[in-house]
Amino acid sequence: MKIVMLAGSPHKNGTTAALAEQFQRGAAEAGHEVYRFDAAFRSVHPCVACDTCRRTGTCAFSGDDMTELEPHLFAADAVVFVSPVYYFTVTAQLKAVIDRFYANGAKLRDGKKTLLLTAMSNPDPDAAAGTNTTFCRIAKLLNWEVAGILNAVGCSTPADLSEELLKQAHDLGSSLR
Repeated sequence: MKIVMLAGSPHKNGTTAALAEQFQRGAAEAGHEVYRFDAAFRSVHPCVACDTCRRTGTCAFSGDDMTELEPHLFAADAVVFVSPVYYFTVTAQLKAVIDRFYANGAKLRDGKKTLLLTAMSNPDPDAAAGTNTTFCRIAKLLNWEVAGILNAVGCSTPADLSEELLKQAHDLGSSLR
């Protein structure tokens, strides 16, 4: 299985990086191929709804790092979103990538699985409700199967992640079929 991991954290060794690492380890152990795209360290121009893609078939910003990501997205069997939750949603860096799906909606639609891994300092599980709802709506729009959601609440640093949460991230990666 080909998996694209879209990571949104601006912290290379942060909490979601630890979850992503465990997911990726589990996926690799299951024989899956994982391509990781760290949005916070890439150049992705935000969509401005200019509709150039609708008129020409190409995004007006086709010279940024989405050009590298897109072939992986098209070929993927699964897409994993990994992000800290900032003000009840994913990071701006990850949202910029998601917004650029607009130019390729038809190519991305149907047949993929998707997962969401988040971490947040807020200990209230309801703090992830907006992120989870948005994720599920994106999956529904693209006709993707939601294969799992893991919200690590009350976890500001990697040290806050319990062995159980790390195991859950690993198991999500190894259980994909």
